[in-house]
Amino acid sequence: MFGSIGGPELIIIFVVALLIFGPRKLPDLGRAIGRGMAEFRKAASDLRHTLDTEVARDERARAEAAGRKSEKERGAPDAADAGKQSESD
Repeated sequence: MFGSIGGPELIIIFVVALLIFGPRKLPDLGRAIGRGMAEFRKAASDLRHTLDTEVARDERARAEAAGRKSEKERGAPDAADAGKQSESD
């Protein structure tokens, strides 16, 4: 879970934190760290979702542009040309 940090290292970190912050402040500190981690995870998830949405939107726009380009190459009139032709009739 913590990579290369093992049990003895965690115990040493806990004892040092206990000595620095004291037994009364340690639960508050743990809650604050937990809230911070939860907010960070939520922000990272939101960012990932936003990036995925924007990438998908960009891919759709590129595919539509490529489709319009291939229609023009085949000689198919697009909507703007069709409107001009109906006005001239």
